Amino acid sequence: QVPLVESGGGLVQPGGSLRLSCAASINIYSSHYMAWFRQAPGKEREFVAVIRWGPLTTNYADSVKGRFTISGDKGKKTAYLQMNSLKPEDTAVYYCARSSGTSWSTRPSEYNYWGQGTQVTVSA
Repeated sequence: QVPLVESGGGLVQPGGSLRLSCAASINIYSSHYMAWFRQAPGKEREFVAVIRWGPLTTNYADSVKGRFTISGDKGKKTAYLQMNSLKPEDTAVYYCARSSGTSWSTRPSEYNYWGQGTQVTVSA
């Protein structure tokens, strides 16, 4: 069973919006961090945003601050990424992940559960 399943990707014009969802089949405790990463062709996987429920904490990459919002429903074990004012450089496969420990990180190696990814393409 896939531990995390992303959905909501697609093709959108520059300036448009998309909302990604990540549904977890594994345990998500208040101390865990759930994060969104993205990977464009030929580039390394990069951190986008992270959320933790206990206490509520969010952090963002500088490149998406003010445009993207991470949220979630702990009871439903689901995280969301609302993406507004999308740019062509946001084009990538977007992955959600759950941290292995109780401290947040921008490093993919600190997350031990991953989804299969959802493609986001921003193009006119």
